[in-house]
Amino acid sequence: MMETERLVLPTPDPLDLPLRALELGCTGRWELLNVPGAPESTLPHGLPPCAPDLQQEAEQLFLSSPAWLPLHGVEHSARKWQRKMDPWSLLATLGAPVPSDLQAQRHPTTGQILGYKEVLLENTNLSATTSLSLRRPPGPASQSLWGNPTQYPFWPGGMDEPSITDLSTREEAEEEIDFEKDLLTVPPGFKKGVDFAPKDHSAPAPGLLSLSRLLEPLDLGGGDEDESEAVGQPGGAQRDVVSAPPCSAPLARASSLEDLVLKEASTAVAPPEPPKPPPQEEWAIPVDVTSPVGDFYRLIPQPAFQWAFEPDVFQKQAILHLERHDSVFVAAHTSAGKTVVAEYAIALAQKHMTRTIYTSPIKALSNQKFRDFRNTFGDVGLLTGDVQLHPEASCLIMTTEILRSMLYSGSDVIRDLEWVIFDEVHYINDAERGVVWEEVLIMLPDHVSIILLSATVPNALEFADWIGRLKRRQIYVISTVARPVPLEHYLFTGNSPKTQGELFLLLDSRGSFHTKGYYAAVEAKKERMSKHAQTFGAKQPTNQGGPAQDRGVYLSLLASLRAREQLPVVVFTFSRGRCDEQASGLTSLDLTTSSEKSEIHLFLQRCLARLRGSDRQLPQVLHMSELLHRGLGVHHSGILPILKEIVEMLFSRGLVKVLFATETFAMGVNMPARTVVFDSMRKHDGSTFRDLLPGEYVQMAGRAGRRGLDPTGTVILLCKGRVPEMADLHRMMMGKPSQLQSQFRLTYTMILNLLRVDALRVEDMMKRSFSEFPSRKDSKAHEQALAELTKRLGALEEPDVTGQLVDLPEYYSWGEELTETRSLIQRRIMESVNGLKSLSVGRVVVVKSREHHNALGVILQVSSTSTSRVFTTLVLCDKPMSEDPQQKGPASPDVPYPDDLVGFKLFLPEGPCDHTVAKLQPGDVAAITTKVLRVNGEKILEDFSKRQQPKFKKDPPSAAVTTAVQELLRLAQAHLAGPPTLDPVNDLQLKDVSVVEGGLRARKLEELIRGAQCVHSPRFPAQYVKLRERMQIQKEMERLRFLLSDQSLLLLPEYHQRVEVLRTLGYVDEAGTVKLAGRVACAMSSHELLLTELMFDNALSALRPEEIAALLSGLVCQSPGDPGDQLPSTLKQGVERVQAVAKRIGEVQVACGLNQTVEEFVGELNFGLVEVVYEWARGMPFSELAGLSGTPEGLVVRCIQRLAEMCRSLRGAARLVGEPVLGAKMETAATLLRRDIVFAASLYTQ
Repeated sequence: MMETERLVLPTPDPLDLPLRALELGCTGRWELLNVPGAPESTLPHGLPPCAPDLQQEAEQLFLSSPAWLPLHGVEHSARKWQRKMDPWSLLATLGAPVPSDLQAQRHPTTGQILGYKEVLLENTNLSATTSLSLRRPPGPASQSLWGNPTQYPFWPGGMDEPSITDLSTREEAEEEIDFEKDLLTVPPGFKKGVDFAPKDHSAPAPGLLSLSRLLEPLDLGGGDEDESEAVGQPGGAQRDVVSAPPCSAPLARASSLEDLVLKEASTAVAPPEPPKPPPQEEWAIPVDVTSPVGDFYRLIPQPAFQWAFEPDVFQKQAILHLERHDSVFVAAHTSAGKTVVAEYAIALAQKHMTRTIYTSPIKALSNQKFRDFRNTFGDVGLLTGDVQLHPEASCLIMTTEILRSMLYSGSDVIRDLEWVIFDEVHYINDAERGVVWEEVLIMLPDHVSIILLSATVPNALEFADWIGRLKRRQIYVISTVARPVPLEHYLFTGNSPKTQGELFLLLDSRGSFHTKGYYAAVEAKKERMSKHAQTFGAKQPTNQGGPAQDRGVYLSLLASLRAREQLPVVVFTFSRGRCDEQASGLTSLDLTTSSEKSEIHLFLQRCLARLRGSDRQLPQVLHMSELLHRGLGVHHSGILPILKEIVEMLFSRGLVKVLFATETFAMGVNMPARTVVFDSMRKHDGSTFRDLLPGEYVQMAGRAGRRGLDPTGTVILLCKGRVPEMADLHRMMMGKPSQLQSQFRLTYTMILNLLRVDALRVEDMMKRSFSEFPSRKDSKAHEQALAELTKRLGALEEPDVTGQLVDLPEYYSWGEELTETRSLIQRRIMESVNGLKSLSVGRVVVVKSREHHNALGVILQVSSTSTSRVFTTLVLCDKPMSEDPQQKGPASPDVPYPDDLVGFKLFLPEGPCDHTVAKLQPGDVAAITTKVLRVNGEKILEDFSKRQQPKFKKDPPSAAVTTAVQELLRLAQAHLAGPPTLDPVNDLQLKDVSVVEGGLRARKLEELIRGAQCVHSPRFPAQYVKLRERMQIQKEMERLRFLLSDQSLLLLPEYHQRVEVLRTLGYVDEAGTVKLAGRVACAMSSHELLLTELMFDNALSALRPEEIAALLSGLVCQSPGDPGDQLPSTLKQGVERVQAVAKRIGEVQVACGLNQTVEEFVGELNFGLVEVVYEWARGMPFSELAGLSGTPEGLVVRCIQRLAEMCRSLRGAARLVGEPVLGAKMETAATLLRRDIVFAASLYTQ
């Protein structure tokens, strides 16, 4: 190109400089070309001007007279590249997938091609952003592991996946538009629209009044020929005239009114028998583990994995079902060998060349399992929030939250998945994270089999039944209560070398509770307390004691255990501070030999060598090293992660003799001890102090006893103060463990992830949760009952509601509403303090229960249970005609008239009057009368109980009973229409709005019922029976439809409220479509609304990376605290802005109806570690951070690790929204946080 330009240079003008600038390419390079010509001895234009001359010339030309400058002449200042016009490029489209294919038709024997046939192909246009099918093509390799927030998940197992026919039918149904009723009048995005409803301005058309309508009110019931005409409703409203159908047969006049009624009543359809319940589906199959599996090796001649020991019976049963690709639920005690089942599933997947995912509730357990399985199988990977090792392995270890994220993001790992192993399933009871387990179980595809490993739980069958119905596959429940090492439970009351032998057996290895040992411990404690009182006075030592008392107790206990060779021991203490104090108080002990000290020293040096120099000199590291050399260890959340792993590894080697730990240690891998000690049986659960639950005690006590080494395990409960009550000990040691309970709750992430997928609904997720299982497990029975009721309703004869019976439907509805209103008022009375006070001994009440209908009774005794009060009442009844003790009182009238509905038509015995004593619940009291009788309740109850005995059954009642019965009978006869009752507003002072409005409505209904005309018709009884049967069936059908509908979901109101919050904040539109902000929120792991609002408000973009990290620590910090006054002004303003955004979100939630207050929502933020994180991100060594905050080092490390995960989430969200600057800052922030001891590699992964 340069040569071309040289050739075409024009002839220079004499006034121009003989030089030309040639631009090379588009990169800004240029070159001066000299015009060929004769060389000149002097410059053609003389010397170039100097700088002052150029400045004056520029000011004169451009500043003094700029009018000559061209406004649009840009040809000399910019180069314009001409673009070739190619209109055909606008018509270029991607090739559509081929909808059909040619298949060869071959001869079935020879294989010869006979012809070709065109067949339609399904799933031809599937992608990860449009389909949930496993047939969709895999995504890019970079997204195969974690998926992408924009991708659809795979179709959950157990749900009916819609076919092409279903989708086309649905589309056709959606396309059917009623142009008169379904037209939209409000444009999208508008709050109001146009009202196109026609307005009727015409006068009513004149009509003729029939003579029968005018004469109908004068009907006295003498005949029914004219009752086919309609009558006016009691409020003045007129009905349309309904003509009776023509009748060809002559009418036969009845001889009397009674005959007419009986004749019509006999034509009523008898109610058919209730439908038989459908056969119960068995989804949870219990497996017998008592009988041995003799043909195990014949059924599995070549097992996928073999152990050095013979598996137990329950393990063999589980392996047999795994070979059949069944899902199993294994419930067994700690250290019983549940991991054997998981190991066989991993080996089976490797044999089948598929994949297995092993989930655990905590990251520390994931690291431990990674080491164990890697040593066994080799091809094992680990995925946690900050570690990704061998993601291509056939077995992946991860937390349940990671698996949930992979399911929602449509990870292609799910395609090859054969087994998902859920360890520690009882962790589903955790209020904070239990919902994750339910989400994962619901979202798993159909081809994945499930293995559930849990401690013994009482409702394992119920939980397995839920999963079976959820996935439509049978779950085999394998449960065993046998322990490989039986346990013995003791009470220890010693506190000095003289009393170190005070160890009393309370529960032996056979499960027998020894009261003798309990009373011996009580006596030993009393004797010591009496000596203490004689020496130091009457003041008794406290239950917990101080450090000195604790030191004496543990020195005596450890001396006793060491003498009996019962070390190592785990001491469970339910406080981090007490763990540290108790371990520090035993520094005088030395429990290791010289060779063990050398091994501990070498192991510590090797593990701590990966830390920088200053980190090795941390006070906690030095203190823990000193304790470990003496055979002591501490394990709780405040310890640095690397130190906790060192303690665990040394304990597993038997080098740590005494370990002080919190209950989180019981959730670790199989690290049994010879003895387990409980420092106390009370703990603080975050809200209050309480005794240990049986499940918690069993979980921790199960660490006692090493299989193959100890004949029995020893569990010791320290009695530092008084000995606990025997009932409390019995309940804790022998009570049933806690049941698996649903902790399902709605989160914004769940809602947004499901709303972005058209085929999945949040209502379906709620229906399939464990919390809805009790009400949804009978859905098929409800559907069958609904179908049967529909048939019954179609077979019923329509009631005749013409003539005088025109208001019969209203009469029935008024009566039902009156009954419900009175029941509501009575419930409010029984819930009020004044109402319960009025129900004292001697009060006369109206009893309405299954045995009695409006019978008078007098209260004899009032008692209370754990749930409600019980009123023992003397009630009138008929004298039994037989010796059947289950005599029923008179039922309610078959056809109620106004007097029956409006008043309490009291029960009167038809023959001889009798009495009975009934225990009434508050719901059995229909009314509280104003009458109070003077009765001796104790004498009446004593006499009645005596006459219930066979030998005194013929004795007459006592005078007290007779007097009370006669007084009740007199009251019933004097007030047949109902006795005077206490007014809830005037007498009981109930000011509740529902009570006042209910009373007004009840009086209005009574007036309407008394004015009804249908009761005067001779056909009223027969037609009322027909109508009532029809209405009862319709009411039952409405109840069944409600149970089958989404409206019966417990969390449906909260779901609508949360959707309204998302709509108000702009995350979804009016149609429920997820907008950009909602898609960004889906990428967040926690605090999705707050983080998204901060991003869209540009509250983070102007800050430096270390400042962003410091502010975000308030969202992940678990220890409350004040940020302090030493923060820079930028951070102070940032904290205030984050709190302001959180307050705005909280106010929106309150406005939309959520129960969480603004203060509670803002209070979830803890900015106590803002300064610590800020200085750490700026490069301060960890050793200098200890002086900035009193938070334990382990909690600081956990906060920074979670903060790094949040920074990565924000980085991905910034890329999604198109914020490269914020994304780069979040990447820098994560890099600044990931250093030194905070992110030291786990020892289990090395």
